[in-house]
Amino acid sequence: MIQRQLEQGPARKLVGIRPDGRAPAREGTSVHDASGRTLGEITSGGFGPTVGGPIALGYVESAQAAPDSALLLAIRGQPHPARVVKLPFVPHRYKR
Repeated sequence: MIQRQLEQGPARKLVGIRPDGRAPAREGTSVHDASGRTLGEITSGGFGPTVGGPIALGYVESAQAAPDSALLLAIRGQPHPARVVKLPFVPHRYKR
């Protein structure tokens, strides 16, 4: 079992999520695909002042973890479109 999991990789991945619109996705919000199948859950979220909108982190199935994958978030019982984004949300601007 463990060997098979190591060969296939993790079942879920932590990704950055940008909801469309202004409604923030909070902890516990479920993540779905276009057909309504549950893909994962939001672990934290809120308003990102630097990006000028809501941002969130969540675990989704590895197949849906690619940047720009379309998702639906169940915010207050209503589906809201969102996209997987590359982390960090804002690129670093410091020089090493």
